[in-house]
Amino acid sequence: MEKGKELKVICFNCGATNRLFEKDLTPGKKIFCGRCHQALPEPGEVLLLSPQRIYQLINNGSIPILLDFYSDNCPHCLRMKPILERLAKRRAGEIMVVRINVDHYPELAAGFGINSVPTFVIIKKGTEVDRLSGSQNEIDFSFWVASRT
Repeated sequence: MEKGKELKVICFNCGATNRLFEKDLTPGKKIFCGRCHQALPEPGEVLLLSPQRIYQLINNGSIPILLDFYSDNCPHCLRMKPILERLAKRRAGEIMVVRINVDHYPELAAGFGINSVPTFVIIKKGTEVDRLSGSQNEIDFSFWVASRT
């Protein structure tokens, strides 16, 4: 029996990588971690998390994480938001996308050495792979992410 595409989701609570099958997901139905039984984010969702949860993902995650450092009053950030949302849906289960508002979490942005927004940082297995600043067109941005994840 074909189960469809395998998706991976990292648990915020315990850091476990959960493997799910696209066919088994029902819209609106909560999914839970197999280890700690806490609710998991929906694959393809752009996440808004606290610094503690972000560090848990970075330290425990086994799939790439794309961090988007943004500000609500930045026109380039607003331009990138729908591009980021489409990318997250297309790459659901292959990458987790997290948006970080630098106005709400300036210490977190400073810890990553963020000097301008938007800045995108790709993390794999706890290590920064690459970063990109400024707005991009959707094709170039998608290619940049794909080539580093």
